[in-house]
Amino acid sequence: MGMSRQAFYQARARNTQREERAQAVVQLVEQQRMRQPRLGTRKLHHLLREPLAQAGHALGRDAMFDVLRNARLLVPPRRAYHKTTDSHHRFRRHPNLVKAGPQQLCVTGSERLWVADITYLPTAGKYAYLSLVTDAYSRKIVGWHVHESLQTEEVAQALKMALRGRQTQTRWPSVSTAFSRPSSCCSVRPTCSRLRRMVAESVQIYNDERPHLSLKMQTPSAPGVHGRVAPATSTVLGVNAFQDGSRYSSGGL
Repeated sequence: MGMSRQAFYQARARNTQREERAQAVVQLVEQQRMRQPRLGTRKLHHLLREPLAQAGHALGRDAMFDVLRNARLLVPPRRAYHKTTDSHHRFRRHPNLVKAGPQQLCVTGSERLWVADITYLPTAGKYAYLSLVTDAYSRKIVGWHVHESLQTEEVAQALKMALRGRQTQTRWPSVSTAFSRPSSCCSVRPTCSRLRRMVAESVQIYNDERPHLSLKMQTPSAPGVHGRVAPATSTVLGVNAFQDGSRYSSGGL
């Protein structure tokens, strides 16, 4: 066969080693995907590097792509995109503090700028609304609230949660909030009480477990990420709340 006995057994040992490594990778990936179904390969490689090394399986990023591709575990891209924001309405539109321009805020630490949005989730009944407040620097979700109506008091609960959790009480962060037309982001239809538990778990995973490429593979709650506080300067808390035909009011809080 043109191969010595030694080369044959060495090749068989290498194939066996690759198969064992692939099985170990697939098992660890499936465990991660149980909590984070759409966790990508780059983030998986970052999270599993140490467990694989401890098991004696050194694996590079490209090799992990090959293993997951062969196991059909690559996350398919989401192609569908639905624009839900409607800026053509009769309400006042406040300037976008995040958009590039003369009024753009330069965020150098956490609790300097919060961005917020609202969407809806299908439930066993009709729909429930989800309000989110995210720190623009650390990407941490600092406030959220699941509610059944679009009353201003319900929507404001997410902002109140964010204010209660502030680490620095000496200044107010700026808030650029766009309450857009709702968009669906959930395929199941749980009850509203179960939906609150699901959202709470998802927020915890997002903040404490999911690495972010923009944060150099750190989590939003990691030390030195959300805890980094910028030098205090005067800021104004302003809310830009709009949604066509809704009960929102806009102005400072």
